[in-house]
Amino acid sequence: MSALSDQLVSFAILAYLVAMISHAVEYALGNARAHVAAPARELVGAGVGAAGGVTLEAGVDADRAAAERTARRARLGGVIAVVATAIATLLHLGALVTHGIAADRMPWGNMYEFVLTVSWIGAAAWLVVLWKLPALRRLGLFLSLVMVLLLATAELVLYVPIVPLVPALNSYWFVIHVSTVVFASGIFLLGAVPAVTFLMRFGYEQGKRSFPYTLAKRIPSAASLERLTFVLHAFAFPVFTFGVIGGAIWAEAAWGRPWGWDPKETWSFISWVIYAGYLHARATPSVKRNVVAWLAVAGFLTMLMNLFGVNIFFEGLHSYGGLD
Repeated sequence: MSALSDQLVSFAILAYLVAMISHAVEYALGNARAHVAAPARELVGAGVGAAGGVTLEAGVDADRAAAERTARRARLGGVIAVVATAIATLLHLGALVTHGIAADRMPWGNMYEFVLTVSWIGAAAWLVVLWKLPALRRLGLFLSLVMVLLLATAELVLYVPIVPLVPALNSYWFVIHVSTVVFASGIFLLGAVPAVTFLMRFGYEQGKRSFPYTLAKRIPSAASLERLTFVLHAFAFPVFTFGVIGGAIWAEAAWGRPWGWDPKETWSFISWVIYAGYLHARATPSVKRNVVAWLAVAGFLTMLMNLFGVNIFFEGLHSYGGLD
């Protein structure tokens, strides 16, 4: 089962890569239009004038046919991308299930397992968003890129053989606390994508034409990206809050104190404060939307610090990264 899980992760990476390339094809073809303006009607005489009119109409017909072909290719690329993302998500889920069966526990015991689970939740949530809001499909280019990077990092850098849980994690709170934090982290991961793309699109709509704002030329409007960012964060924040509270209850039972400013506890608190600040700023009309989006990005950066930085560079009661 462990070997099968590893193989499924590799196949999932390939499927996410296919999705990314297909999204890139759709993105590169741009807003192709199947309809080209008809030529203005003119009064033409016999001979050369009539021939010129026929030539003009033939040119417009050729342009229209080329635009239709481009539009079909763009739609095909988008459909292939969505199908590839769905297949990748299923392979990703299979990797998690087989890994859990091999470990005889929930697959959340180290950084490798945590990243696999968080990224799968982000991908699954993206499919739900896509089902509800198909107009946002072009965001899939950025989401699939994130998936490829995260899974490749997990496979090449964070991978460790399956080992039993450390004694402190052998508790029913392992499922309650970690599952809620994992779920919220996956939604925050997805929420960071429209937050970053909103900043690029917002700059583009303000007239900025330098990199990276030009990347946002063909993605949805800044207003729709901002709304999606808010919905995802408003949904994830209460779940994350419950996870932090559950962790404090577990710490009281396991270590005799609910809070000790352990590095992971400290960074969890920092993340919670920043995300709370994001929601507060979002509800304050005087705060500019780009400032609000930067708070969302900052919150996710602290989540990354809590996952990677704390486990790699700090030692504490939560040092379960699994890396030497």
